Amino acid sequence: MTGCSAQRDSGLKTADRDIEPVPGCGEHSWTDPAQTGENRSPARCEAGAPAPRKLKKTRKLTIATSTLTAEYVAPLQIAIAKGEFAKEGLDVELRVLPTPEALPLLAKGEIDALWAAPEAAVVNGINSGFDIRWVAGNFSPDPKSKSGLWVRLREGEKPSSVSLANRKIGTLIGKGSVISYPMDTLLSAHGADMASMSFQQLGSSDVLTAFTSGGVDAAWLLDPVWRRVEEDEKYAFLGGQPPGEPLGGALFGPGLLSADVDAGVALLRAYIRTVNTYFADDYKKDPAFVAELAKILKQDPKVITAVPALRMDWEIRKGTTDRLQKAYRDAGVTEGKPVPEARLVDRGLYAEAVGHEP
Repeated sequence: MTGCSAQRDSGLKTADRDIEPVPGCGEHSWTDPAQTGENRSPARCEAGAPAPRKLKKTRKLTIATSTLTAEYVAPLQIAIAKGEFAKEGLDVELRVLPTPEALPLLAKGEIDALWAAPEAAVVNGINSGFDIRWVAGNFSPDPKSKSGLWVRLREGEKPSSVSLANRKIGTLIGKGSVISYPMDTLLSAHGADMASMSFQQLGSSDVLTAFTSGGVDAAWLLDPVWRRVEEDEKYAFLGGQPPGEPLGGALFGPGLLSADVDAGVALLRAYIRTVNTYFADDYKKDPAFVAELAKILKQDPKVITAVPALRMDWEIRKGTTDRLQKAYRDAGVTEGKPVPEARLVDRGLYAEAVGHEP
């Protein structure tokens, strides 16, 4: 049965798309985009839903990602391993490419999708005319996670009263990363701002060393690195990614947004089904699945279980791109006027995949 026929708000020249009810994806398969916070439960369908709708002709797609070993990429890896993309008639290849290299290829249609984030380079690219949209989220952190900004306490300081003014921060990614948004918020809460801070970009193996040796005063520590300082009272965790608010996921270029929307919806349908089937709850409670993840991600199972499971989350929150752009402007890494959300975000493809009528 055909439901509502809706025009997507991406701003690209796309035909109207029919939205049909999807068995197994009811009221919990969509959440109010304005809702964020620790108590927000991510959207979910039943396991195995939405069911595959195989394309008439197999479509080969290339998804670029900066890494194949990070846990947030695991749904793509599992979707390939379990044949979820194949059920849709998709032959998906994952290609390791840094975002700056992948963006122009995505805009020109030489790759089909990018598993990354709406970083400053993406905003600048769209401002310069790239037809790229953020079309699906990836994850938000578990409230128990302490991945984020850590500081070395000075004598007499407490975590609640620490000042960050004029301190040097070590990060794996520079000011153009989406972590600029939570960083901007945290700095403001501790008497500093992006302009007053000294940032040192370091390699993945160097951030912790620089932090613990005194080379930098603070550091953005990722999973599971923060566990190395968690019990040491010299260091304090100040905060991380906002709960209930994904800051990355799938970026599509003009091919999947306009030329072959059926394939774009099929890709997201397979991704969403993978989340619902394998990552719906605390997937780290299953030792067999942890072993499978460890093999795919080339990690020790103990490393994987050392930190809380990610809350896999395909939806995009209202205003996230506005908040990101404020941080980029504060950091001086974007140019031109702020880009409206409608030119950065398209929720229409995942809405269609779960049968949500706008």
